[in-house]
Amino acid sequence: MRSSNPAFSRRRFRRGDGSAGSAVRQPQPTAVGAAPGADPFGAAPANPYVTNPFAEPAAWDSKADARTAGTAMTIDDVVVRTAATLGTVVLTAVLTAVLSWVLLPVDSTGIASSYGIAVGAALVAFALSMIQAFRRTPSPALILGYAAFEGVFLGVVSSATSTWISPGVVVQAVLGTMAVSAGVLIAYKRRWIRVTQRFFGFVTAAATGFLLLVADALFSAFGADDGLGFSSGGLGVLFGVIGIALGAAFLALDFKQVEDGIAYGAPREDSWFAAFGLVTTLVWIYLEALRVLSILQSDD
Repeated sequence: MRSSNPAFSRRRFRRGDGSAGSAVRQPQPTAVGAAPGADPFGAAPANPYVTNPFAEPAAWDSKADARTAGTAMTIDDVVVRTAATLGTVVLTAVLTAVLSWVLLPVDSTGIASSYGIAVGAALVAFALSMIQAFRRTPSPALILGYAAFEGVFLGVVSSATSTWISPGVVVQAVLGTMAVSAGVLIAYKRRWIRVTQRFFGFVTAAATGFLLLVADALFSAFGADDGLGFSSGGLGVLFGVIGIALGAAFLALDFKQVEDGIAYGAPREDSWFAAFGLVTTLVWIYLEALRVLSILQSDD
């Protein structure tokens, strides 16, 4: 399974025999007695984690299925690994924020040093995430390393924002991220959000359009003042809100992949893929929330 975060393409879950199988499916059938993964229109079973996907439903629970051997991914596996990855992000972010506040001067020199650390940590985190994104199997060391450097980046950015732009905004951004995540989870569990191939295509197209922000950064880097205007004012708030909504949509895709992986008996180690995707999406939502709140408070 590849992360459904806007920054990364999607990797398929692996079957029990190590080959790839898509975890992005149409909604499950609702007919009474319908087998998990079966096509609602009567086609062959669609479970990608069995040796023969066209076998009878009774064969799905054979010894070839990882669930029989007790090595299949469970919700507990996902929760534990997501907590470990997210905890690494939070711990390194807090430590970095405290150290930068204690060691760096509150002047132009301190600002330059902070941004230098943030850029370096972001580049390392991006490199580690790209290496993991192109691997067929998850590497806990790569994922936790990514989380650590991502935490350094977030710690510097959060500390700088709270110190020089908008005091108290970090707590608000964290609470906002938690609220968005809880809202998406409730909506997904109640099936108010239905993740289908059409939904996936729409979200992917919207993420592609968000590349305008990259153009904005380039304009700013070449001295075009406020770039295209996406970093401040009403337009900045609008695009920030769109970014949060986009992150919420990718979070729903993450939930769908976790649900399919558990239902189809993905290997337990794939829970690291799930943790990787969830954490990168949460980081995305947090940064967008931090940006929106900073703009709103700076305009007061």
